[in-house]
Amino acid sequence: MLLKIESLTKTFGAATAVDRADILVDKPAMIGVIGRSGAGKSTLLRMINRLTDASSGRILVEGRDVLTLKGAALRAWRRDCAMIFQQFNLVPRLDVVTNVMLGRLNGHSALASAFNVFGEADIRAALGHLERLGIEGHALKRAEALSGGQQQRVAIARALMQNPKFVLADEPIASLDPMNAQVVMDALRRIHEEDGLTVICNLHTLDTARRYCDRVIGMRAGRIVFDGPSELLTEAMAREIYGAGAEFSEASTSTSIGALAPDAALARAASGVSAVG
Repeated sequence: MLLKIESLTKTFGAATAVDRADILVDKPAMIGVIGRSGAGKSTLLRMINRLTDASSGRILVEGRDVLTLKGAALRAWRRDCAMIFQQFNLVPRLDVVTNVMLGRLNGHSALASAFNVFGEADIRAALGHLERLGIEGHALKRAEALSGGQQQRVAIARALMQNPKFVLADEPIASLDPMNAQVVMDALRRIHEEDGLTVICNLHTLDTARRYCDRVIGMRAGRIVFDGPSELLTEAMAREIYGAGAEFSEASTSTSIGALAPDAALARAASGVSAVG
């Protein structure tokens, strides 16, 4: 069992953000977590990564409860469980390749980390990740000079520098236009398929979840109300997840990120035609 979440709960005072969540992941998968704002999606991911403490429950990885980890063991888990954020979290005035190499700080000594000391191997690895994501030509530019879609790909490259076992993406396309959203989702899907990593991605949109994810988890008011293959995510189930009635239209959650089939999109990304935005 790669990941086993048991009765995971997070409360803030009288409010319950995540209510007894149970999730089993027995093999690498690309998993989408959907639900309206405030459903508990971000809190769930932040508890897995230990950025937010859980109120109760367990998160077992290879039999070890990561909620009990401290010190070096906790830092190692955060290295194994890379996080990608909606707002990129780059250092704007640093160049792109240095931003990517920051993903290695968790594995360096305190002294080297303090002075941002990177070796030749780190530089080569960072450039390799940028090339893979189609933005190696921007390596020496300041991060703030890039478009939103390019910055998110820099953030993905930084996550890959951690050599993670899991990638958690918290609304990675929420602030992007449809074309850049497609490029970023193509990249995350390719990373799952080529690297064999489990990718758990918070999404607002049903079409994106169906197109890119093998499995979808639907959350409503902190509870998991759907967990199954993406093809079983019907409009009736979507109404349940979003707490909507007959007036619900799936178009209201659509990003309309293109008409390409997933295989075609992946082929296009793999061929290097991904420098959009």
